[in-house]
Amino acid sequence: MARDAAAKVAGIDKDNVTVNVTLLGGGFGRRLEVDFIAQAVEVAKFTAGRPVQLVYSREEDMTHDVYRPAHAALLRGAVDANGRISSLRIQSAGDAITPRWFERALPLLAGPVDAPDKTTAEGLFDLPYDFANQHMSHSATKMGVPVGFWRSVGHSHNAFFSEGFIDELAHATQTDPYAFRKQHLTGEHAMRHLAVLELAAAKAGWGSKLPEGHARGIALHESFNSVVAQVVQVSMENGTPRVHKVVCAVDCGQVVNPGIVAQQIESSVVYALSAALWGKIDIKDGAVVQQNYPQYRMLKLAEMPLVETHIVPSTRTPTGIGEPAVPPLAPALAGAMFALTGKRVRSLPMLALA
Repeated sequence: MARDAAAKVAGIDKDNVTVNVTLLGGGFGRRLEVDFIAQAVEVAKFTAGRPVQLVYSREEDMTHDVYRPAHAALLRGAVDANGRISSLRIQSAGDAITPRWFERALPLLAGPVDAPDKTTAEGLFDLPYDFANQHMSHSATKMGVPVGFWRSVGHSHNAFFSEGFIDELAHATQTDPYAFRKQHLTGEHAMRHLAVLELAAAKAGWGSKLPEGHARGIALHESFNSVVAQVVQVSMENGTPRVHKVVCAVDCGQVVNPGIVAQQIESSVVYALSAALWGKIDIKDGAVVQQNYPQYRMLKLAEMPLVETHIVPSTRTPTGIGEPAVPPLAPALAGAMFALTGKRVRSLPMLALA
């Protein structure tokens, strides 16, 4: 795609374009866009062969970007006479990333009608729990705001919906959130999930006494063929949540380098915690309001929780690790806040910008 974009702007055959791939930290889905390629080549046409470095200012980057799509979901469950969940119905709505991306990056493959996009409903239609009757549907929207691939894509918000509702079902049946999940992870397909959940709970000391004013929340989610459970320990400081510790268990298949797994888990916690608490883009009069970090809050070094990573031994083929630790953080945090305050968190971000 980079070669095609460069060739089109330069007016040459793509066989005459060489792309030198460089290492990139934190690029995520943004690297799939080619707007910066086209702009750099356009500038280079006027430099008589001299090299060009194109760098966006922070303000340019934040106000002319592609964004995670806004989504909403309605979840309903039924409880039978024995106190078990007999049915689960999920309806979600939001823009689809892949068709919007095709329109920008591969317009020849973009059709007049959007093709189905699994990312809109991933993490909702494929839950591991053994509810006998499940129905999941999605209503596609087109919001006009350019949307793109954010770290963990649809799982990033759909896990907040699904695992947050699992906590609500546990509360409705007067069951501990950890015990409720264990009860509904049955069958061979759920054994990986159960092992990960049990490891996270054991390492976090689930059920043990915490310091005064502290509480725990737990969440479990599979994405990119990896299963991650997280236990988040939280207190309230001046009316806002303070995350002290995040215990993570992961089954990502056979692990070659445990250090890299831990690094990816830790970075995912930073990424997901920043988004869960403050990550918000407002558009006013057609322009993005947040222009730099003073308006777009991120986790500070002094606010960083202790992160523990525990790996479930496996002989399976290695699976994803760069994204799967993002989705469980927000629902686990919301569960801990409910335990502290008795109030449900059903929308993100959780805090208005101070």
